[in-house]
Amino acid sequence: MNTTTELYPVWIRVWHWSNALSFLALLVTGVSLHFAEPGAPLIPFETARVVHNLFGILLGCGWLAFVIGNLWSRNGIHYRPRPQGLLVRLLIQGRFYGIGIFRGQPHPFPATRDAKFNPLQQVTYLMVMYGAMPLLILSGLAFFFDGLTPDRVLGMDGLWIAGVLHYLIGLFLTLFLIGHLYLATAGETLLGEFKKMVFGSTLTEEKS
Repeated sequence: MNTTTELYPVWIRVWHWSNALSFLALLVTGVSLHFAEPGAPLIPFETARVVHNLFGILLGCGWLAFVIGNLWSRNGIHYRPRPQGLLVRLLIQGRFYGIGIFRGQPHPFPATRDAKFNPLQQVTYLMVMYGAMPLLILSGLAFFFDGLTPDRVLGMDGLWIAGVLHYLIGLFLTLFLIGHLYLATAGETLLGEFKKMVFGSTLTEEKS
């Protein structure tokens, strides 16, 4: 008996691309707000501020929809790595990315109904979506509602701490995005993984 599973349902694809658009807009406007010269900004300050706030709200709403969707559907199981033997599986997957992929070796953990992500993806996405993203959103809200942010935290200015945290997490997520884009080209074809996230992908498995 064969079972067919949709790996990337419509709601995941819509969230994925809206999340990517929001983050890129935040990245560009954030760089302009932080690093552009006052007399020669990449984007006029007021425009960058408004756009940054708007896409920050969209990113936060999208993240909330993602969490609710994972609780409501089976998609949430793909972010739960099995603790037993996890380190060994991570090393195997890391070796594949570092060596095996360049030798044309088969993927050590192909997608299945219960695990569409490999162990390294599971751990990374878990850290990003349930660790870094909430902190990015909360630190952004600290500026959006600065009147509710504590004046002092551990003897330091509350907004300064929020700003440093926001910057560091944004940097981490930017590095994640670069790695994510690179590994997306490492499928069966150069654009194969991108097409899956645009048009969807199904998995058929034999089930006894």
